[in-house]
Amino acid sequence: MKLIEALEIARRPVAESASKVRAFLACGFTPLHLQTFITGHLRALQEETRVEFSVGLFGDLCGSLERLDPSIVDLLVVVIEWSDIDPRLGLRTLGGWRPSDMVGILESAQTAVARLEQALTKAAGQIPATVVCMPSLPLPPMFSTRPLQAGLVEAELQHTVAGLAASASRLPGVRMLSAQRLAEASPPSDRYDVKSDVTTGFPYTLRHASVMGELLAELIRNRPPMKGLITDLDDTLWAGIVGEDGVEEISWHLDRKTQMHGVYQQFVASLAGAGILIGVASKNDASVVARAFERKDLLLSARDVFPIETHWSRKSESVRRILKTWNVGADSVVFVDDSPMEVAEVKAEFPAMECVVFPKDDNQGMLDLLKHLRDVFGKPSVTGDDKLRLDSIRSASAWRQDSIKSAGSFSEDALLRAAEGSLVFSLAREGDARSFELVNKTNQFNLNGKRFSEFEWRRTASNPAAFVLSVSYKDKYGPLGTIAVVVGAANGHTVEVSAWVMSCRAFSRRIEFHCLQYIFDRFAASEIVLDLQATDRNGVIVEFLDQLLDEPAEPNPRLAKASFLKKAPELPHQIEEVSVCEQR
Repeated sequence: MKLIEALEIARRPVAESASKVRAFLACGFTPLHLQTFITGHLRALQEETRVEFSVGLFGDLCGSLERLDPSIVDLLVVVIEWSDIDPRLGLRTLGGWRPSDMVGILESAQTAVARLEQALTKAAGQIPATVVCMPSLPLPPMFSTRPLQAGLVEAELQHTVAGLAASASRLPGVRMLSAQRLAEASPPSDRYDVKSDVTTGFPYTLRHASVMGELLAELIRNRPPMKGLITDLDDTLWAGIVGEDGVEEISWHLDRKTQMHGVYQQFVASLAGAGILIGVASKNDASVVARAFERKDLLLSARDVFPIETHWSRKSESVRRILKTWNVGADSVVFVDDSPMEVAEVKAEFPAMECVVFPKDDNQGMLDLLKHLRDVFGKPSVTGDDKLRLDSIRSASAWRQDSIKSAGSFSEDALLRAAEGSLVFSLAREGDARSFELVNKTNQFNLNGKRFSEFEWRRTASNPAAFVLSVSYKDKYGPLGTIAVVVGAANGHTVEVSAWVMSCRAFSRRIEFHCLQYIFDRFAASEIVLDLQATDRNGVIVEFLDQLLDEPAEPNPRLAKASFLKKAPELPHQIEEVSVCEQR
């Protein structure tokens, strides 16, 4: 992006109703064009977002962080350069580069890094989102060794800064810009503008500033990850045609020159370990595929994959069944197949799905594919609920199968009691990452379809009467993890619910009734006011409320406790634990 483009985009009018982000840019140099590029790229990604930047003092990065009032900041952007670690590591300060000065520079750097770490820890604990970029410019030619050789002092400085990066990366809410990704987009030799640094205090070339702005904007945006990968098997997960070559002849090894198929397997297994759903759509004999998955050297186990669709029908039929089992939209899934014809067929049936041809004869192409998939599936951290996702879908499938088998022989009450379900209610002023994710991705049982930015989510806690209720569930089929979230505020004997979602995995288990019962009891409420807004996808919750209300559900209905108690069915699940957490 050119500087003039960034300025034009940043100046575009924004609707008064647009989400406003109060951002603080902390850097030791003159913010100048970097602030403009971050704003321009952010507005390009999120047109209806108004970003208002404030900046710290020139030459005082640590002090700017220490003086920052977190109550007036939604977003913190921290850009660190070597001169922030010690002014002598830049060209604007003449503090001496003698060999005898090096010990003092190292000690000063260690002190500055410890101070920065403390300031970042304090800020990150109180601000919704923090993005950090470690030094991107070269160290000056100040060492006694040749530039070709990294001497002890240089290595110690790099080690000290790497320690800061590692500790900051552990902080909740902090997203660290990848040095490797930055190097791919902005070669180190093209980053430093010496003249601009010495004369104006802005050290970056315009190209580097634009790349920095783009990558930092992507980190700030924090695009939600895709949910599922559907992969082919023959000449994709492995090399060869298992039905023709035989189970023992398919390969993914160096000695067979098929190593990249093995790399793909271990990559897909890593996605499964991070909670990404993995499904298989293959034109094959099911028994042969089952034997292939029994091979001990396969890097992706059958436990990582569900469902496995193997038959001779069209691939799009397999994809449709997998989407139904997962109950996710096509726009949240990537389909990978080595056959361009199969990819085109699935794409025609599901235009919103990303469909990719597996580049089986192109090693670099395979690596590029893995980088792209990591980009669309990557997430800031892996939670316990992520690890439960596949097992919970399996258990939900088992629940549905048992429900079908029991139809007509058991009452619904008996079936629910036999499931031996239990619920854990967790009440807090501020919701956790899983609650935030569930609210923003659930469509069917969703009170009004509203989505929260990270900044809006954290602001819900500013109301002393506000609460976020997270509900976890498990039964004899296994744990489902966090499956419901209610956001509201208690005012006297009235509770106002502004958001309420429940995962489709928990449907038909009366958990929604338990949620209302808990709210009535916990807050001694006589009525609940629900911010209900019908959407084209939330008919499930509208139908549920129609059962409880005296009249068909309209926007903002009021549900009286007396009416709820009269109409609610038996609530079969045990309340195993209720934890009440204060806002940190």
